[in-house]
Amino acid sequence: MKPAGLRIFLPLLSGTLVLLPLIATGSDSLSPQARTDLNPKDLKRVERVTKPTTDFSRAEQFETMSGGAATTKAIVNGDAFSHFSPNITFEEEQNFKLGNALFTKLWVSAPSSTQASDGLGPLFNARACQSCHLKDGRGHPPEGTADATSMFLRLARPARTDEEREAVADYRKINFPDAVYGEQLQDLAVPGLKSEGKLEISYEETSVTLSGGETVNLRKPTYSVANLGYGPLEGDVTLSPRIAPPMLGMGLIQAIHPADILAKADPEDKDGDGISGKPAFVRDHLSGEVKLGRFGFKAQNASIRDQTSSAFAGDIGISTPDDPFSHGDCTKAQADCLAMPTGVQERLGPVEAPDPVLPLVTFYSENLAVPARRDIDDPTVLKGKEIFYTAGCTGCHTPKFVTRRDAGNKAHAFQLIWPYSDFLLHDMGEGLADGQQVGVATGQEWRTQPLWGIGLTKTVNNHTFFLHDGRARNLTEAILWHGGEADKARNAFAAMAKDDRAALLTFLESL
Repeated sequence: MKPAGLRIFLPLLSGTLVLLPLIATGSDSLSPQARTDLNPKDLKRVERVTKPTTDFSRAEQFETMSGGAATTKAIVNGDAFSHFSPNITFEEEQNFKLGNALFTKLWVSAPSSTQASDGLGPLFNARACQSCHLKDGRGHPPEGTADATSMFLRLARPARTDEEREAVADYRKINFPDAVYGEQLQDLAVPGLKSEGKLEISYEETSVTLSGGETVNLRKPTYSVANLGYGPLEGDVTLSPRIAPPMLGMGLIQAIHPADILAKADPEDKDGDGISGKPAFVRDHLSGEVKLGRFGFKAQNASIRDQTSSAFAGDIGISTPDDPFSHGDCTKAQADCLAMPTGVQERLGPVEAPDPVLPLVTFYSENLAVPARRDIDDPTVLKGKEIFYTAGCTGCHTPKFVTRRDAGNKAHAFQLIWPYSDFLLHDMGEGLADGQQVGVATGQEWRTQPLWGIGLTKTVNNHTFFLHDGRARNLTEAILWHGGEADKARNAFAAMAKDDRAALLTFLESL
């Protein structure tokens, strides 16, 4: 699956393209002092090409190629997030399509005549990966008659004992589940079993007045659970809502050298700019090695494989070699759930989704292409870009990186990419706080979300719900919910002239 000898293009500021041979070597070190994959000459080139621009009179070179050579230029439509990266090999296209088939596969309860597809749950939130990541895009809260399939509640309590606090400090635990309901609320169950409950949301509307007199209504959500099927939740358990994030560009994010992310961390705010991003460290599910977390709303997973196996286990209740418990999120207190049959087939191995299921779905997730930018030379877009920079948005939403030369897949290696994220944890203030610790992330801290593809949300998913719980109904509301370290940028947006705010939004819609 990892072809040898592939050559890719890296842009230079001179406007030329240099064809570079790439060799996959090296490993992901926890806290490197510098890029370990580049010689001094290439390091200077990377520093030069990723330096923030100060010229907003025209688009930057190669700015349209958000994912480097892994950018898709396909016609923009509802499938904009579902294309494979154009620089993978023909053999890898086959693996991508097999992974897509497994990603969209509907699992059924056991026992079933379709033995390759049974093992669902017994408690679950969705029957397929695609059920939450519809068209590989963004989930939504239940609105009107819409269901809650692409949204669920994380359940967790803080450490109670010195032993538990030590487990968190040593990265062996990120938090602790509810004794009865486990790590997340499952609102669906196989026949013959009660579901755990139903997510309920109520909103309180508040009005915000912007410069020029424009008013915007923000809705503050309150979450609860109705029809609890197995008794009350523990008193110190927090409910943290999640909508499914978009899937594009994940392999490129994984290929960013940890040194480039760690270089932007400033947990003590030593430079005094009010922004103190901190890295998340987590343990790899298989190796147990401590690595830099970069996936999930609180950066709780270090790799796409970890993110994938966790979703199989928690969302669908399917066991994999990395998460081999075949009763999903059933706890010891749920005897009826543990008594249900599983989909383990002795001839296939000890889990319901044996290899190559997990590797193929992981490969699919790694190679969903980033759509090309649109209208990058439009004067309003350029004006909005300048405003984005001067308002301080790039303090967290880092525009660009060059991925590591020794990336595991050559298609991801040495690419100039534009994700608009630093992949660090930031305190976003009380307004967005969920009160739930996840590893080193506090109840007010969230990973900076990548912005690439954000302007195509309506095209792909037919909605514009943003933030971790979809409370924001448009980009304006999403910006106004920013607090904490983002207060300065948020206030700058609120104080702008109406035309400047519109230009900033036009820039975001071009991403």
